Amino acid sequence: MRIVDGLVAGRPVRTVDLLMELAPLVENGNSVSVRFLVKSPMTDSDHIRALHVVSEGNPLPQVISAYFTPLSGRAEFTTRIRLAQSQRVWAVAEGSDGSVVRASAETVVTLSACTDMI
Repeated sequence: MRIVDGLVAGRPVRTVDLLMELAPLVENGNSVSVRFLVKSPMTDSDHIRALHVVSEGNPLPQVISAYFTPLSGRAEFTTRIRLAQSQRVWAVAEGSDGSVVRASAETVVTLSACTDMI
């Protein structure tokens, strides 16, 4: 996906140390619970700076970005997002050393959201 590629920006990608919890089947796309946890020591020299969430099938695919500092203690958050349809959701975490960690999960949405035209 182009947005994920832009976030990675040619940097080497790891696919470990990022836990993403997203139900494989959700009844209603208006409020989908998702949890993220990036394993990191969260020290001044080695911490996660940001975690970006991208949903391939939404009209506006950049869903949320969370920012962290060493004072955060853990690079973890839980939120609810809207999903327009069944799709793959991506998480891209950026480390303080320029490293990137990426994960994705597929979910099936039985009642879509984001379908109203503005």
